Amino acid sequence: MSKDRVSPTHSTPQLDAADSDRKRSVSIFARLWFLAATVCAVGLSINQIFNLGFFVGSVLPSLQYYYLLLALLLPLVFVMHLDRGGRTDLNTALDLALAVVTTVILIYFALNAQQIVDEAWEYSAPTMAVAASIAFWAIALEATRRSGGLTLAIIALVISLYPTVAELIPGPIKGQQSSFTSVAIFHAMSSESLMGIPMRAFAGLIIGFLIFGVALQRTGGGKFFMDLAFGLLGHTRGGPAKVAIFGSALMGSMSGSVITNILTTGTLTIPAMQRTGFSRTYAAGIETCASTGAVLMPPIMGATAFVMATFLETDYANIALAAIVPSLLYFLGLFIQIDAYAARKGLRGIPRPDLPRIGRTVSEGWYYLLVFGVLIWMLLYLKRESLAPYYATALLLVLNQVLPRNRWRWGDVVNFVEAVGRILVELVGVLAGIGLIIGALAAAGMTGTLTNDLIHLAGGELGLLLIMGAITSFILGMGMTVTAAYIFLAVTLAPALIKAGLDPLPAHMFILYWGMLSYITPPVAIGAYAAASISGSKPMLTGLVAMRLGSVIYIIPFLFVLSPALLLQGSLADIALSVSTAVVGVVLIGSALQGYLVLVGSLTRRPLLQWPIRALILAGGLLLSVPGTAGLFPYGAVASNLLMVSVALALILPALLLVFLSGRGAPAEVAK
Repeated sequence: MSKDRVSPTHSTPQLDAADSDRKRSVSIFARLWFLAATVCAVGLSINQIFNLGFFVGSVLPSLQYYYLLLALLLPLVFVMHLDRGGRTDLNTALDLALAVVTTVILIYFALNAQQIVDEAWEYSAPTMAVAASIAFWAIALEATRRSGGLTLAIIALVISLYPTVAELIPGPIKGQQSSFTSVAIFHAMSSESLMGIPMRAFAGLIIGFLIFGVALQRTGGGKFFMDLAFGLLGHTRGGPAKVAIFGSALMGSMSGSVITNILTTGTLTIPAMQRTGFSRTYAAGIETCASTGAVLMPPIMGATAFVMATFLETDYANIALAAIVPSLLYFLGLFIQIDAYAARKGLRGIPRPDLPRIGRTVSEGWYYLLVFGVLIWMLLYLKRESLAPYYATALLLVLNQVLPRNRWRWGDVVNFVEAVGRILVELVGVLAGIGLIIGALAAAGMTGTLTNDLIHLAGGELGLLLIMGAITSFILGMGMTVTAAYIFLAVTLAPALIKAGLDPLPAHMFILYWGMLSYITPPVAIGAYAAASISGSKPMLTGLVAMRLGSVIYIIPFLFVLSPALLLQGSLADIALSVSTAVVGVVLIGSALQGYLVLVGSLTRRPLLQWPIRALILAGGLLLSVPGTAGLFPYGAVASNLLMVSVALALILPALLLVFLSGRGAPAEVAK
């Protein structure tokens, strides 16, 4: 080779350097845009919620506020590159074009918000507004694809187009047909589609709680609560698994994301469980169940509780109070199964010297408990749902800077703003797709039709309708986030349950529970796949174990539908009776499933006797869980309670006698 010839290897570094400089400059621009838009969006939300009057001395009209908020956040879906690993960058001209066009369109709608309302543009709009509406519709679908995945985007696309062909579809789903342009302006400018309930809940309630959750994580709250859980429970039998329940329940309640919770708390709890004797599959299954149930746990319950409060037009405090008993029953069932499994297998906890000291942990992180107390006080006592998270976040950040342990530097502030932006943008993209689905059903007049069709198929039988609703909720919840699944079901299924005779709150709680069960139930078991990636177990087997461990969650929705006292509705006597019998029933159910009953011992000492023993205890537990259902018996609630308890005792007492007799001369444990 001639020495004058230039080798490709000599030119590549120069090209790479130039390309790297270009990408670096684009990344800096994208990051600055992202940070500035996030700060402005949070400031806009604070201005609106606190009535500060930053703009011309008055608070913005609601519709104008929604458009401006979307103008700040929705373009960031294309800046974030959610479909390329969540980087903050603008790698293509298409990304930049989409971001700019989205901003321009939404600012146009914001400037004309008052005219949209006064002149009813959602029914007849100027040519420019029609063109902007069509573009907004397409952009919302792409944002949904990047934020919520291809499955949700396809569902949103098909259903959002449905009103254009509604009269051509035969059978019960035939609806009112509209032109393409009419549907476009309805989606963009009506209060029932993109600007509907999902957006209203997001703009009015959800933003503050998402900011609080990020602040708690970034100031070290996650580590504090995990250390506290390890200090309290780590030394007990099966301790790390019980820590997973406590830690995952608390952190998942704030994040509202099952997968995120598994991938954060699971990296700590799953290895700890494996070190103390839990198999890979069991460790992953426990974390899957704990993180899934966390979304149902007050005080925050992710974003879903606030959307539910908007649907039901009630205070968030009423939703949180109603959710307390069902969520505690679920975690009690999980706790009992873990304790029974650890007792049968002889699993010990972590030695106390290896655990965080409770006194030291509390002395270093007491202000997290104080902030939580302030948040709950404002939520439940003052009932200031929209203001509470902002006050709690402000108090947390002030205390964090006053105390030296986790004090932020400027880099931490920037990272906090980025984290807030990411979680807001991911959710607003998903809610855009859900808004299109709701709007399409409203435009075609299908909401009431679906309700009547479901009731007709069930023949007016509430029990059959509940079973149909459970199956429908499970199927529709596959592949969706908890919030997205709930909103869709709240529009399509909840009205049928209410019309069939259920109170609105139990009906909405029912679909929330069943809509999220695909996280632990094969063949989908999305949460099990995430946990299995940490433990190295087989995902499908992990799903089966999680399904067994979380089996109580399949029963609980039917319990509180049949006995609203479990949602703290009714007289104090009814609530006390229903809760106490349900607690005993759940303990018996969990014990029967694992073959070990606390204070009694193993139920599996005799291979031939263990199955009738466990079956009797399981049946008795189920019967004890159901009292309070006066409608099932002709003599009222008291008679039904006495009858159910009597039948339960008639099953349980012989089973306990068999346990006593089988223990004589039997080995201490028979392998299951």
